[in-house]
Amino acid sequence: MTLYFFIRRNGHASCVVHGMKNNLLLLIIAIVAFSCKKELAPVTVPVQFNETTYVNLGKTDTTGKPLYLETPDVISNDLLDFLHSYLPEHQNVSNTHPELLSSSAIGELKITQTSTVHLTFVSQGAGFADAIAFYTYPTNNPPATAADIKTITYVFPNAGYNSPLNPGDKVNIGTFASGTSVGFVLMKNAFNLITHTLNNNATHFCSNDVLNPEVDPKLKKHAVLINYTPENKTLIGFEDLDRTDPNCDDDFNDVVIYATITN
Repeated sequence: MTLYFFIRRNGHASCVVHGMKNNLLLLIIAIVAFSCKKELAPVTVPVQFNETTYVNLGKTDTTGKPLYLETPDVISNDLLDFLHSYLPEHQNVSNTHPELLSSSAIGELKITQTSTVHLTFVSQGAGFADAIAFYTYPTNNPPATAADIKTITYVFPNAGYNSPLNPGDKVNIGTFASGTSVGFVLMKNAFNLITHTLNNNATHFCSNDVLNPEVDPKLKKHAVLINYTPENKTLIGFEDLDRTDPNCDDDFNDVVIYATITN
């Protein structure tokens, strides 16, 4: 028996056997052929939110700026200076602050009594016109798949590149009952700067890691929590690129927000 291998243009190896005489040889060649064609496992798998309804928190102008902004918060220069030094542009947080990625804490709010939630925009360093939205779920039954997210509500339709938002811009996202958790999602490049419309099919990067597309659990986090103790604030910083993408810098400063809960 003579066994030959050759490579086709598509990059897959093929196998040919001359002198096959029996079924055993056929079995051998089938096994070898399967091995030749076996492809590497994907490093990222798109997540489809096909069962999710999308709604707007309110009306916006053509730039994506909400018309439902409330009295803005004052964002101090000290806080902004802290952010710039803590999450420097194009610096991988796995090198600068690895504890942010190893932490089991996620960018969600667990409501323990009926509460009103405000969301405040702090800063952006994105290359895309990203949108920020939220979803809710029972605290004792967190989402396992995208099918568990019934509604996503746009809060800041254009919070990334060319955003009309100013640090401190704040909105009331609603009042929630005890036992509810509020999760956040950055939708990559969801706002069209030309047509002024939102794309519900944009890639979602959620505060619940399980909903994100990367296969490696160590790469699924897209929202990190940053404590700024001088002002008793917990900031949420988002990364807006798939973390398996060679272009991803993992700086987690593409959009930064914080939430305020009042009872």
